[in-house]
Amino acid sequence: MNGAESLLRSLVASGVEVCFGNPGTSEMHFVAALDAVDGMRPVLGLFEGVVTGAADGYGRMAGKPAATLLHLGPGLANGLANLHNARRASSPIVNIVGDHAASHSRYEAPLTSDIQGFARPVSQWIHSSASALTVGADAARAVQASMEAPGQVATLILPADTAWSQADTVAAPLPLPLPSRAPVSGTTIANIAALVQRGVKTAFLLRGDALRERALHAAGKIAAKTGARLLSDTFAPRLQRGAGRVPVERLPYFAEQVVEFLAGTELIVLVGAQPPVSFFAYPDKPSWLTPEGCRLAVLSHAHEDGTGALEALADVLGATGSIAGHSVRKYMEPPASGPLTPESIMRSVARHLPEHAIVTEESGMAMAYYGLTESAAPHDFLTLSGGAIGSMMALSIGAGIACPDRKIVNLLGDGSAMYTVQSLWTQAREQIDVVNVIYANRGYKILNNELKRVGASQDGARAASMFDLQDPSLDWVALAAGMGVEAVRAVSATDFDAAFASAIQRRGPMLIEALI
Repeated sequence: MNGAESLLRSLVASGVEVCFGNPGTSEMHFVAALDAVDGMRPVLGLFEGVVTGAADGYGRMAGKPAATLLHLGPGLANGLANLHNARRASSPIVNIVGDHAASHSRYEAPLTSDIQGFARPVSQWIHSSASALTVGADAARAVQASMEAPGQVATLILPADTAWSQADTVAAPLPLPLPSRAPVSGTTIANIAALVQRGVKTAFLLRGDALRERALHAAGKIAAKTGARLLSDTFAPRLQRGAGRVPVERLPYFAEQVVEFLAGTELIVLVGAQPPVSFFAYPDKPSWLTPEGCRLAVLSHAHEDGTGALEALADVLGATGSIAGHSVRKYMEPPASGPLTPESIMRSVARHLPEHAIVTEESGMAMAYYGLTESAAPHDFLTLSGGAIGSMMALSIGAGIACPDRKIVNLLGDGSAMYTVQSLWTQAREQIDVVNVIYANRGYKILNNELKRVGASQDGARAASMFDLQDPSLDWVALAAGMGVEAVRAVSATDFDAAFASAIQRRGPMLIEALI
């Protein structure tokens, strides 16, 4: 047994079942070991951003890590944007990054780089294996680190000689951190109870496990008892919503909208969340969005048990009766004939969405009509947690592998979808059950708005060309077909409704180009 096989067997022993990879020469012994070791599913991505985005989606939905296999520093660097998103989502991931053999590193070969330097901003745990005799134990440590609450990115660097040299052990899995989330103290719960009972205008800002059904049930009781609002971040990693679930208001995207949204709020209770801030700095607009005079209080930090804290708070408040409303299933009427619009798209999505689907969103136009799916069938809703676009098409791969019996609906802008368009090939190869809806408006429309908001000049032809996706226009039907995904183009509301209904009824990847 060589080090690569020891590593792979140790990962499997620790419960890692999927490896998303884009390997190179330094990782060939790991690749060869895949045929010698049962229990690991290899999934090829044609770009490292697909690999890391897929691992993020898997971690969010499976609640445990997948491995990535990346080629040296440049391969890791190609995947950094979606590792940034994964870190913001608290997704557990184990990166395996190949490196030059120790004997080769001193020669400054073309691909020599500072792998730890690349890894540090997106990894909470980093280690470089020193010997084939310890690489299995290093893998077990990486898995353990990735599962530290609320979930972490662990990066294990594998020099080529530690992969090909002889090894003699498979590491047993290490105990996962217990409890998986730290309990919130009774003192904290009593303090929060005292604050919310003062009759002040209160909002609970929820994130992480506090946005799952059980926690929302407790939060709904608290809201019914106190009149508090229940809020989520603009981009929450995972929210369970739809019919039969407690609805949560989503913070708007733009700073001035958040200011209006929170106006009059006197107390914001943070449950696994940070205080709201603007995504960017703008001239004459605030960055800190907590209203003047509003008090901030922390019920639970991200690593703490937000669900248990909400349930305990409900008990202390005596909120054991009614819940502040469940979303009620409403069936959308068939669309009238007419041009396709972002609203008509979302009405069709709400109309046909199956039970327990996974909806992923990376489109400003989809975000604008997010509320229409509140009354759709119960579903999980995943968004761009770190704000780095180019995530959701890749993320759908990992979500589909983690939950193979659930339909996935991707709502994507055409510009951001191009960042990881290679995801379509992997969707086809792995037969991911996903419907990709491309909002094809032929431009980076949000940036046209941002040009005005930052006070920059608005009327220059060269500036406008930087946001324009025409000349040539992207042909999503051709792009999808070239990577093995069936695709159709919709130009009217009735066209889209029929195409989406059909896509929902079939299995496997599908793409609908929605011309807006």
